[in-house]
Amino acid sequence: MKSLLLVETPLGRLGLVADGDYLTELYFAHDPLPPDLPVRETALLIEARAQLLAYFSGRRTAFSLPLAPAGTTFQKRVWQALCEIPYGETVSYKEVARRIGNEKATRAVGRANNRNPLPILIPCHRVIGANGALVGYGGGLAIKEKLLALEKRYLKGKTG
Repeated sequence: MKSLLLVETPLGRLGLVADGDYLTELYFAHDPLPPDLPVRETALLIEARAQLLAYFSGRRTAFSLPLAPAGTTFQKRVWQALCEIPYGETVSYKEVARRIGNEKATRAVGRANNRNPLPILIPCHRVIGANGALVGYGGGLAIKEKLLALEKRYLKGKTG
């Protein structure tokens, strides 16, 4: 059974959706929420909220949550590769394509990023254009910029 938990964050209200023992979706404040989804605090959603808030405060650089994003086999390979991009770092779409073994799949990687149902948790915000430009983010480029700035700020605080 699916459950929804709304979380107040520096980016605004996020909606976390769990289906049983797995997180399946994350919605930004401007995203329409699925109708008739019960708002309920489950143990998983409470833990996901705690990890998200720790991330936003710089106390967490990686998530350890059970994720089950719905997608194609190709999309899931891309999303797995995104989870391997270190906190505070960025890579190009072409680099992600290379990492999954198909250097010519740059556009397909972009489409998979765009369909990522668990942004932030699957860090598609860490993927940028080949020229270093911030391009394409489902939450909007302003949110992508905030997420990258947050990670760089906290990373700098830990290493410098």
